Amino acid sequence: MDARTGPPAPPGRIAVRLSDLGELAAALPHLLGFRPAESVVLVGLVGPGARRLGMTARADIPPVEAGRAMARLLAAKVVTGRPAGVVAVVVSEAGDAEVGDAEDGDAEQGLPHRGLMGHLCAALAEHAVPVRDVLLVRGGRWWSYDCPERCCAPGVGTALPDGVTELEVAAVAAGVVVEPDRATLAARVAPPEGLDRSAMAAVCAQVALECAERILDGGWDTVTGESWAAVLEALARCRPGAVVRLTDREVARVVWGLRDRSVRDLALQLALGEDAPAAEQLWTECTRRAPVPLDAAAATLLAVSAWVRGDGATAGIALDRALAGEPGYALARLLSEALDACLSPDELRRLIRSAAAAGR
Repeated sequence: MDARTGPPAPPGRIAVRLSDLGELAAALPHLLGFRPAESVVLVGLVGPGARRLGMTARADIPPVEAGRAMARLLAAKVVTGRPAGVVAVVVSEAGDAEVGDAEDGDAEQGLPHRGLMGHLCAALAEHAVPVRDVLLVRGGRWWSYDCPERCCAPGVGTALPDGVTELEVAAVAAGVVVEPDRATLAARVAPPEGLDRSAMAAVCAQVALECAERILDGGWDTVTGESWAAVLEALARCRPGAVVRLTDREVARVVWGLRDRSVRDLALQLALGEDAPAAEQLWTECTRRAPVPLDAAAATLLAVSAWVRGDGATAGIALDRALAGEPGYALARLLSEALDACLSPDELRRLIRSAAAAGR
């Protein structure tokens, strides 16, 4: 199979060739942002001949009785990317299962989770999406459930490609970091160890008073302009190569500025430009250090930055953080619903551009 992670154009996207199913199996951590464990993953294939990688959807392996329902939910998500085909992968350390009739002596060892993969194939068939292959990844090896050859027999399998792959090189160049698991990914936006919450809260309170005084003295528009200038100054400090950490005051000024919807909406557009990596770094820093509920806007912007580059896992974690801090935050709720419906990164980009054009 020959596939790509995206069309060979827009900056920031990774465009590489994956020459076979083994490379696709080995690429899952880079497609998800973390190393999946006991997971089901659907990889959409798009474009002429289904030769490019499209949307990737993942779920935990469910209990046997919930397999059919989970398969339908996961299939419904991946088909929103309009795939021409799908590769279904189960990542599990489960041992081989007994298949056949044990009472008649016809039982033999078979690959685990075959019933679950059957549910996935049936769910995708309901959407008229062909399944190109069904894989098991276990213990550094991979199997095809449909392969009759000895290499796919239980207990055999094929070793995952070793060495540095083209996708790994491209991912590093794009700043993608693969975490060991989803919990570690979530820790990226958790408050840093040693954070003095009371000191940060005190600085935020002081900045709030200063902003209120500036509104009384100079008017709302003046403070809006100052808030946007504060965002841009902090953004410059987060560009690649910068080594100076943002001060508590700088973080406080940014998060208070983002409470102004017009400033936040301007900040949304940063996810689409040359400063997108710096913006994502800025929103990450503000999300980690800002007190509740001032973290909601920054966490929502972090979700947007992650989603437009195709990182749905980080986007979901960031939106969870935003809604935990401020359950009624409207933009976070709207984006969470869109993410659940698998709004594509391209569609989100179009929405941001349309909103920006309407606001001019």
